[in-house]
Amino acid sequence: MDLTALRSLQAPLKERYRETPDAAVVTLTARGELDDQHIACKVETGRAIALAGLHPATGGSGAELCSGDMLLEALVACAGVTLKAVATALEIELKKGVVKAEGDLDFRGTLGVAKDAAVGFKAIRLSFEVETDAPQDKLDTLLKLTERYCVVFQTLNVKPELSAVLKVG
Repeated sequence: MDLTALRSLQAPLKERYRETPDAAVVTLTARGELDDQHIACKVETGRAIALAGLHPATGGSGAELCSGDMLLEALVACAGVTLKAVATALEIELKKGVVKAEGDLDFRGTLGVAKDAAVGFKAIRLSFEVETDAPQDKLDTLLKLTERYCVVFQTLNVKPELSAVLKVG
């Protein structure tokens, strides 16, 4: 896809959202069903069922997906798509590219072993390795705009309002 094709796809959407801001608000959903035989949750991905379970560091077998890995995978997917879209908008040719995310977890927090150990990632690092002839100033803009417009990156960066409800029945 080139800049012209991207603009032709996005221009009517941008105009609609300017005229009717509420039209831009979309609620994304995810659904999972508890596995009745194992400590696992079957997550509907839209394409297949992903079976998430305990990480081996918390007693899992490693046969199921770890939700922490899935979070990093979502970040990589979003950042990769955003990088490509921004590169297209800036007319930067990316010959090759790899997106990596890694995060540090202290499982003592998750297992309740140490109250001073955080539950969740204490650090996440996102990196891009690209092959391009673009000048450094354009690459700096590419990274800045990718960070700015990546939904998952910004969600992690600026904590959203969270709530949890337990319904019986």
